[in-house]
Amino acid sequence: MLATGGGKPFTSTDWIYEVKYDGYRCMARAGGHQTCELRTKSGANSTAWFPEVAELLKQLPGGPHVIDGEVCVLDDIGRSNFEALQARARRRRWYPGCAAVTLCAFDLLFLGGTNVMERPLAQRKAMLQRLLGPLQGRLVIVRELPARAELFDAAVLGAKLEGFVAKRLASAYAPGVRSPDWLKIKRPGWQEARTWRK
Repeated sequence: MLATGGGKPFTSTDWIYEVKYDGYRCMARAGGHQTCELRTKSGANSTAWFPEVAELLKQLPGGPHVIDGEVCVLDDIGRSNFEALQARARRRRWYPGCAAVTLCAFDLLFLGGTNVMERPLAQRKAMLQRLLGPLQGRLVIVRELPARAELFDAAVLGAKLEGFVAKRLASAYAPGVRSPDWLKIKRPGWQEARTWRK
């Protein structure tokens, strides 16, 4: 499921904000016989690229579970460093001295082999928290933040985050769809700065 761009900060009790991480979109199929497979948005098998994420998710009981998220390199206050992630990913493997990656998990598609994509986002987020909460390691369960316009100024502009993704709490998960139920709200000037850094 993909977000629609061009959103502006707004306030609504029917929506949430999530921090928008600047990394590689990653779908994980894990649980059951201590296995895990990671796939990029384009479908490439990235399990060997990020073995620490795969090893962490192998600890999940039951399964199979399918988790949607973003693999990132995070700084000390939780901001994404895309350049460090690119340097790591170019070599398609872990290597001594490479930057450590973190899985920023934000949605759940299958739980114990059951398709939960038709459930409202609010329910899927609660199930994701229960599933991943006991794990210890390089994992961020992306928090729900209240959809308030003033929060954008305080968090995104203040901390220089990439932006927020606004999501409708009642929305189902629509694979392969760029949906108006997910809206990207980016920090002004962020795209220009990211292009220049490349």
